[in-house]
Amino acid sequence: MKKPHYNSKFTRKQFIVLIVCISTGFIIGYSYKLTKDEVKVNTSYLEQEESYREELISQQERNKELTEELTALQTKRREYEKNFAENEEDYGHLLEEAENLRLLLGEIPAHGEGIRVTLKDGEYNPNSTNPNEYIVHESHVFSVINELKVSGAEAISINGQRLKSNSYIRCNGPVITIDGNQYPAPFIIEAVGDVDTLIPALKLVGGVFDQLLNDRIVVTIEESDFIQMPTINDE
Repeated sequence: MKKPHYNSKFTRKQFIVLIVCISTGFIIGYSYKLTKDEVKVNTSYLEQEESYREELISQQERNKELTEELTALQTKRREYEKNFAENEEDYGHLLEEAENLRLLLGEIPAHGEGIRVTLKDGEYNPNSTNPNEYIVHESHVFSVINELKVSGAEAISINGQRLKSNSYIRCNGPVITIDGNQYPAPFIIEAVGDVDTLIPALKLVGGVFDQLLNDRIVVTIEESDFIQMPTINDE
């Protein structure tokens, strides 16, 4: 039996072709993989870039909204400042008026220059059958207090007790009752206020001072550089 005969040249040629095909396939496959990876990377970069772009646009829009909001608030603040500047004088006047009202009501302490008016019973007159003709009555006390209030006294006290706007005052012989508290004579009325206004008001011709003297009341009026009174709640 004859053995088959192989052509060695043909076999080498096929082998070379096979190697070439394998190498070419490997190169094509590797190139394809590189291309695919590159496309994937590029796609990832594009997606990330798009995400950054959208985020940037969103931030720009938000910045625009905040800028508009800031502008509106600044405009409103300028309006408040303008209104406050225009009304500052009125506000100051209202605050001063409120403070004066609290002072008159006795809600805050009072101190400053002022006067001290002392009322004493007149000397005993044995020829008089009526002792009421020379003792201090509530009408005398009220006349002094009313004149002081009209003249702008900031605060008034009698024998150390500060008067309220509705204080009850009554004289019983040598004793005066103020809001239920009794004080003996002499009656010392103190007032915080402008001395140059209070004293002339009391000493007007035919005024309170002259009327008290006509009623035989002993009256003394003194200036004081400093008079201090507590609030009506501290007494």
